[in-house]
Amino acid sequence: MINILFCGNEKVFDGILTCALSLFKRTETEEPFTFFIFTMDLSEIREDYKPLSGRQIDFFDSVIKEYNPENRAEKIDVTKLYNDEFRGCPNEGCYCSPYTLLRLFADRVPGMPEKFLYLDADVLANRDIRLLWDIDVSGVEYAAARDHYGKFLINPGYINAGVLLFNMELCRQTGIFKKARELIQTKKLVFADQSALIRSTTKRKLLSQRFNDQKFLYKKTVIRHFSQRLFYLPYPHIDNVKQWQVSRVHRVFRYFQFDDILLEYIYLIEKFKREFP
Repeated sequence: MINILFCGNEKVFDGILTCALSLFKRTETEEPFTFFIFTMDLSEIREDYKPLSGRQIDFFDSVIKEYNPENRAEKIDVTKLYNDEFRGCPNEGCYCSPYTLLRLFADRVPGMPEKFLYLDADVLANRDIRLLWDIDVSGVEYAAARDHYGKFLINPGYINAGVLLFNMELCRQTGIFKKARELIQTKKLVFADQSALIRSTTKRKLLSQRFNDQKFLYKKTVIRHFSQRLFYLPYPHIDNVKQWQVSRVHRVFRYFQFDDILLEYIYLIEKFKREFP
């Protein structure tokens, strides 16, 4: 079983759908996938902070079962955990959204597997995900690649937390998630959960950049992360092109390698609108 964790609200639906399609289309395995999806309802804070809906999860589950009937999706509502631990904390208005904090509850959710791969919703697999999944993480809490900008601006070993391969057995022993939550509760951190995880780490494995390429796409790239990045032309500016913005992926990045994934995504989104109104 290959275990994937996503976190987010209803807006990440396009991301988790395209990401899952990329995993299936780039991975040669008969081993099933389980997708754990942490979500919550904070609509009383902001109107658009709504959880992934039942119809979104039902549709997602039907899609992944087309690739393997043993694939499954499990929606986990962590609203109560969030309200108990993070409501009103200094990082509630963090750089992205409160949903970035949800992975820090992995040790408090019953049934989480001993090994799982956390993925931000804005990533696509470019090669077989087993190249990452099969990495040995015994003896470390997690494996991660460097942050493209942070390795220059902060320190050479600064990691990006958008792709994390966790060893839950050691994480429970060291209390990394508990320590990170305590930091979130008490200190305002520049990058919130990412900063908290880094500060709480006892032992990690540093991966090649190809397992989380945040700026470029190479033949050897395993995961392409469509995160915010700096462009120099036609003038220096920051842009945030996501993989489900198909025309922008073509126009800005000149990427056509993912067209088999994105064409199916377009078809499925139209089907979702028709059949799951």
